[in-house]
Amino acid sequence: MAAANPKSTIDEGRMHAWQWLAVAITVGLNGLDGFDVLSISFASPGIAKEWGVGQGVLGWILSMELLGMAIGSLLLGGVADKIGRRPTMLGCLVAMTIGMHFASVAGSVNALLAWRLMTGLGIGGMLAAINAAAAEFSNNRYRSLAMSLMVIGYPLGGVFGGLVVQQLLATGSWRDVFSFGAWTTAAFIPLVWFFIPETPAFLDHRRPEGALARVNRTLVRFGHAAVSALSAEIADAPKKSIADIFKPALLTTTLLITFAYFAHITSFYFILKWVPKIVVDMGFEPRAAAGVLTWANVGGASGGAIFGMLAIRFGLKPLTIFTLVISSGMIVWFGAGSNDLAALSMMVAATGFFTNSAIVGLYSLFAKVFPTHVRATGTGFAIGLGRGGAALAPVLAGYLFAAGFGLQTVALCMGFGSLLAAAALLMLKERAAD
Repeated sequence: MAAANPKSTIDEGRMHAWQWLAVAITVGLNGLDGFDVLSISFASPGIAKEWGVGQGVLGWILSMELLGMAIGSLLLGGVADKIGRRPTMLGCLVAMTIGMHFASVAGSVNALLAWRLMTGLGIGGMLAAINAAAAEFSNNRYRSLAMSLMVIGYPLGGVFGGLVVQQLLATGSWRDVFSFGAWTTAAFIPLVWFFIPETPAFLDHRRPEGALARVNRTLVRFGHAAVSALSAEIADAPKKSIADIFKPALLTTTLLITFAYFAHITSFYFILKWVPKIVVDMGFEPRAAAGVLTWANVGGASGGAIFGMLAIRFGLKPLTIFTLVISSGMIVWFGAGSNDLAALSMMVAATGFFTNSAIVGLYSLFAKVFPTHVRATGTGFAIGLGRGGAALAPVLAGYLFAAGFGLQTVALCMGFGSLLAAAALLMLKERAAD
């Protein structure tokens, strides 16, 4: 029988309370992303009114954090693979807190753009780090569920953010939205500091000074037995680098999983960004439109949780492909519209159910197809380029509407992204995780 090592101890052992707590914190950290995306949408009318900015400038304000997220995911994913998941999370939280605080006191559009960019940089790096951490804190049996819970933090943050922001704006100004975001983000710094250790998988791979002692402290804290040594190194093994995602062994995987995420996120953000405007165009009040968007996030959270439970019993890749195909059909169905607000809300909730389930599947596949030494790098690369799809979605849909196409035709075009993502995953070869 092979000697226990940090990887096998986590992979084959039970999931203890401290591990679930660490996963729960990543859920909250991902929720900051969902809160931020919706908060700027709610705050934008107040910003436009106070500074008298036009739609062009407002578009930049709305998109700046997406640009920051893309850059942060691309650059800081590699940092998480070099210095660790924990310090990257802490650094990103500090950047996000500073960005949100100074956004709340910004005196000009340019200052607001700069602080929104900084906030996005922090969120982008955070997404890459928590995806790797949630996977590495989980055992084989519950890894898909843990990843699903982490991902549904986004719609939960959107739901919570939407409710809180509406109350803030009822009695305050748009600046209160960012002030609340700064305080909420700052509250996570001590949670990460005290309750999220560095992952044993990272320490086992990078082997910094005192790695074995740090690994054993975490294992014992998690309720596992200490190990006598780190994993055996393979003699004459090629030197590993974060650039390996672009080398022959992983290049095809990197391109396919990145394209799949980019294509589906384009469909996903069409729903997320255009639902309020489409609902208003159907003749409903703006307040009702906000409620419909909330239902999209409720459906997304429910779908992500159920996907995680199903992934325990069914293969991750085929389940994700199936969900992507259904997502495409749901977006086309949404394009049919409805004259009944309750029916429209349920339609959007069902669409969110499947589109976010597919996001859960893709995040779980990131953790599965990229090895430990490039897990955050590969995830960050895919998310970074995928945020380009997030920015492209509202623009592309806008041009289609401006060209005179109806909702059904636009939904058909935008839903095609999920089908392309499913096709890319069909060509993806799964690998044994390490």
